[in-house]
Amino acid sequence: MTDAFVPTSALDEEIARAELYGLLARLWYAAPDAELLSAFEVAPTEAPAPGAYLEEPWRHLVGVLRGTDAKSAQAEIDALFGGVGKPEVFLFGSHYLSGFLNDKPLAELRSELQRLGLARDETVNETEDHIACLFEVMRFLIAGDDAGVSNLANQKTFFATHVQSWVPDMCGAVAAHPRARVYAALAEFTRAFASVEAQGFDMLD
Repeated sequence: MTDAFVPTSALDEEIARAELYGLLARLWYAAPDAELLSAFEVAPTEAPAPGAYLEEPWRHLVGVLRGTDAKSAQAEIDALFGGVGKPEVFLFGSHYLSGFLNDKPLAELRSELQRLGLARDETVNETEDHIACLFEVMRFLIAGDDAGVSNLANQKTFFATHVQSWVPDMCGAVAAHPRARVYAALAEFTRAFASVEAQGFDMLD
Protein backbone atom coordinates (compact mmCIF):
# COMPACT_ATOMS: atom_id res chain seq x y z
CA MET A 1 0.00 0.00 0.00
CA THR A 2 2.87 2.36 0.64
CA ASP A 3 4.11 2.73 -2.93
CA ALA A 4 0.85 2.63 -4.85
CA PHE A 5 1.25 5.98 -6.58
CA VAL A 6 4.78 6.99 -7.58
CA PRO A 7 7.20 4.05 -7.69
CA THR A 8 10.91 4.85 -7.92
CA SER A 9 11.75 2.30 -10.61
CA ALA A 10 10.16 -0.03 -13.16
CA LEU A 11 10.60 -2.94 -10.72
CA ASP A 12 8.98 -0.95 -7.91
CA GLU A 13 6.09 -0.13 -10.23
CA GLU A 14 5.43 -3.78 -11.03
CA ILE A 15 5.63 -4.74 -7.36
CA ALA A 16 3.21 -1.93 -6.48
CA ARG A 17 0.76 -3.01 -9.20
CA ALA A 18 0.82 -6.62 -8.04
CA GLU A 19 0.35 -5.63 -4.39
CA LEU A 20 -2.52 -3.33 -5.27
CA TYR A 21 -4.29 -6.03 -7.25
CA GLY A 22 -3.81 -8.32 -4.27
CA LEU A 23 -5.24 -5.76 -1.86
CA LEU A 24 -8.26 -5.11 -4.07
CA ALA A 25 -8.86 -8.84 -4.43
CA ARG A 26 -8.82 -9.19 -0.65
CA LEU A 27 -11.28 -6.35 -0.11
CA TRP A 28 -13.71 -7.51 -2.81
CA TYR A 29 -13.61 -11.12 -1.61
CA ALA A 30 -14.41 -10.46 2.05
CA ALA A 31 -15.02 -7.60 4.42
CA PRO A 32 -11.86 -6.16 6.01
CA ASP A 33 -11.14 -7.65 9.41
CA ALA A 34 -9.72 -5.79 12.40
CA GLU A 35 -6.12 -6.54 11.38
CA LEU A 36 -6.54 -5.11 7.89
CA LEU A 37 -8.41 -2.10 9.21
CA SER A 38 -5.56 -1.41 11.62
CA ALA A 39 -3.15 -1.39 8.66
CA PHE A 40 -5.23 1.34 7.04
CA GLU A 41 -4.89 3.40 10.22
CA VAL A 42 -1.24 3.98 9.32
CA ALA A 43 -1.56 3.86 5.51
CA PRO A 44 -0.25 6.98 3.71
CA THR A 45 -2.87 9.19 2.12
CA GLU A 46 -0.66 11.57 0.17
CA ALA A 47 1.20 10.71 -3.01
CA PRO A 48 4.90 11.65 -3.15
CA ALA A 49 4.01 13.73 -6.24
CA PRO A 50 0.97 15.92 -5.50
CA GLY A 51 -1.94 15.54 -7.88
CA ALA A 52 -1.37 11.90 -8.84
CA TYR A 53 -4.54 10.51 -10.44
CA LEU A 54 -5.14 7.86 -7.80
CA GLU A 55 -4.38 10.11 -4.84
CA GLU A 56 -7.88 11.45 -4.18
CA PRO A 57 -9.83 8.17 -4.54
CA TRP A 58 -7.17 6.45 -2.41
CA ARG A 59 -7.38 9.18 0.23
CA HIS A 60 -11.16 8.80 0.31
CA LEU A 61 -10.98 5.00 0.60
CA VAL A 62 -8.48 5.16 3.45
CA GLY A 63 -10.60 7.75 5.24
CA VAL A 64 -13.74 5.64 4.94
CA LEU A 65 -11.95 2.51 6.17
CA ARG A 66 -10.57 4.45 9.13
CA GLY A 67 -14.12 5.42 10.00
CA THR A 68 -15.54 1.89 10.07
CA ASP A 69 -15.11 -1.30 12.05
CA ALA A 70 -15.08 -4.95 11.06
CA LYS A 71 -18.67 -5.56 12.15
CA SER A 72 -20.03 -2.65 10.11
CA ALA A 73 -17.99 -3.63 7.07
CA GLN A 74 -19.27 -7.21 7.30
CA ALA A 75 -22.86 -6.00 7.58
CA GLU A 76 -22.40 -3.87 4.46
CA ILE A 77 -20.90 -6.64 2.37
CA ASP A 78 -23.69 -8.99 3.46
CA ALA A 79 -26.34 -6.43 2.54
CA LEU A 80 -24.87 -5.68 -0.88
CA PHE A 81 -23.50 -8.99 -2.11
CA GLY A 82 -24.84 -11.71 0.19
CA GLY A 83 -28.14 -12.91 1.47
CA VAL A 84 -30.52 -15.57 0.21
CA GLY A 85 -31.47 -15.38 -3.45
CA LYS A 86 -30.49 -12.53 -5.75
CA PRO A 87 -27.92 -10.12 -4.26
CA GLU A 88 -28.33 -6.37 -4.47
CA VAL A 89 -25.22 -6.12 -6.68
CA PHE A 90 -23.46 -8.88 -8.61
CA LEU A 91 -19.67 -9.23 -8.56
CA PHE A 92 -19.45 -11.71 -11.43
CA GLY A 93 -18.36 -10.92 -14.97
CA SER A 94 -20.90 -13.18 -16.68
CA HIS A 95 -23.75 -11.14 -15.24
CA TYR A 96 -22.47 -7.93 -16.84
CA LEU A 97 -21.24 -9.44 -20.09
CA SER A 98 -24.21 -11.69 -20.92
CA GLY A 99 -26.93 -10.95 -18.37
CA PHE A 100 -26.69 -14.42 -16.85
CA LEU A 101 -24.52 -16.14 -14.26
CA ASN A 102 -22.41 -19.16 -15.25
CA ASP A 103 -22.82 -18.26 -18.91
CA LYS A 104 -20.56 -18.23 -21.98
CA PRO A 105 -18.14 -15.56 -20.60
CA LEU A 106 -17.36 -17.87 -17.66
CA ALA A 107 -16.68 -20.79 -20.02
CA GLU A 108 -14.37 -18.59 -22.09
CA LEU A 109 -12.60 -17.43 -18.93
CA ARG A 110 -12.05 -21.01 -17.80
CA SER A 111 -10.49 -21.83 -21.17
CA GLU A 112 -8.17 -18.84 -20.81
CA LEU A 113 -7.18 -19.84 -17.28
CA GLN A 114 -6.41 -23.34 -18.53
CA ARG A 115 -4.20 -21.85 -21.24
CA LEU A 116 -2.35 -19.89 -18.56
CA GLY A 117 -1.88 -23.04 -16.51
CA LEU A 118 -4.15 -21.90 -13.69
CA ALA A 119 -6.64 -24.15 -11.90
CA ARG A 120 -9.50 -23.24 -9.61
CA ASP A 121 -8.89 -23.42 -5.89
CA GLU A 122 -11.57 -25.85 -4.70
CA THR A 123 -11.68 -24.16 -1.29
CA VAL A 124 -13.03 -20.97 -2.92
CA ASN A 125 -16.81 -20.90 -3.22
CA GLU A 126 -17.02 -18.17 -5.85
CA THR A 127 -16.79 -18.89 -9.56
CA GLU A 128 -13.71 -17.76 -11.45
CA ASP A 129 -15.42 -14.66 -12.87
CA HIS A 130 -15.76 -13.08 -9.43
CA ILE A 131 -13.89 -9.77 -9.38
CA ALA A 132 -11.59 -10.94 -6.58
CA CYS A 133 -10.56 -14.03 -8.54
CA LEU A 134 -9.82 -11.96 -11.64
CA PHE A 135 -7.69 -9.51 -9.65
CA GLU A 136 -5.74 -12.44 -8.21
CA VAL A 137 -5.06 -13.62 -11.76
CA MET A 138 -3.81 -10.16 -12.68
CA ARG A 139 -1.54 -10.19 -9.64
CA PHE A 140 -0.13 -13.53 -10.79
CA LEU A 141 0.38 -12.30 -14.35
CA ILE A 142 2.42 -9.40 -12.97
CA ALA A 143 4.39 -11.12 -10.20
CA GLY A 144 4.60 -14.77 -11.30
CA ASP A 145 8.01 -16.36 -11.83
CA ASP A 146 7.38 -17.84 -15.29
CA ALA A 147 8.02 -15.06 -17.79
CA GLY A 148 6.38 -17.14 -20.49
CA VAL A 149 3.08 -16.69 -18.65
CA SER A 150 3.51 -13.68 -16.38
CA ASN A 151 4.24 -10.98 -18.93
CA LEU A 152 2.78 -7.75 -20.28
CA ALA A 153 1.20 -9.38 -23.33
CA ASN A 154 -0.87 -11.77 -21.21
CA GLN A 155 -1.69 -9.00 -18.74
CA LYS A 156 -3.00 -6.78 -21.51
CA THR A 157 -5.11 -9.49 -23.14
CA PHE A 158 -6.55 -10.76 -19.87
CA PHE A 159 -7.29 -7.28 -18.57
CA ALA A 160 -9.06 -6.16 -21.76
CA THR A 161 -11.16 -9.31 -22.07
CA HIS A 162 -11.98 -10.21 -18.49
CA VAL A 163 -11.61 -6.98 -16.45
CA GLN A 164 -11.97 -3.80 -18.49
CA SER A 165 -14.99 -5.22 -20.32
CA TRP A 166 -17.26 -5.13 -17.25
CA VAL A 167 -15.58 -3.98 -14.01
CA PRO A 168 -16.34 -0.25 -14.60
CA ASP A 169 -20.05 -1.11 -14.89
CA MET A 170 -19.91 -3.13 -11.69
CA CYS A 171 -18.15 -0.30 -9.89
CA GLY A 172 -20.85 2.09 -11.04
CA ALA A 173 -23.56 -0.19 -9.68
CA VAL A 174 -21.84 -0.52 -6.32
CA ALA A 175 -21.06 3.19 -5.99
CA ALA A 176 -24.68 4.12 -6.76
CA HIS A 177 -26.23 1.76 -4.22
CA PRO A 178 -27.75 3.69 -1.29
CA ARG A 179 -26.45 1.22 1.30
CA ALA A 180 -22.88 1.29 0.04
CA ARG A 181 -20.35 3.28 2.04
CA VAL A 182 -17.12 1.32 2.40
CA TYR A 183 -17.77 -0.46 -0.87
CA ALA A 184 -18.78 2.73 -2.66
CA ALA A 185 -15.34 4.13 -1.83
CA LEU A 186 -13.71 0.86 -2.85
CA ALA A 187 -15.66 0.88 -6.12
CA GLU A 188 -14.54 4.42 -6.95
CA PHE A 189 -10.90 3.57 -6.27
CA THR A 190 -11.18 0.34 -8.25
CA ARG A 191 -12.69 2.21 -11.20
CA ALA A 192 -9.89 4.80 -11.09
CA PHE A 193 -7.22 2.11 -10.85
CA ALA A 194 -8.76 0.21 -13.78
CA SER A 195 -8.68 3.43 -15.80
CA VAL A 196 -4.96 3.88 -15.05
CA GLU A 197 -4.29 0.27 -16.03
CA ALA A 198 -6.23 0.66 -19.28
CA GLN A 199 -4.27 3.77 -20.19
CA GLY A 200 -1.02 1.99 -19.44
CA PHE A 201 -1.90 -0.94 -21.66
CA ASP A 202 -2.99 1.41 -24.44
CA MET A 203 0.49 2.90 -24.42
CA LEU A 204 1.90 -0.51 -25.37
CA ASP A 205 0.28 -0.34 -28.83
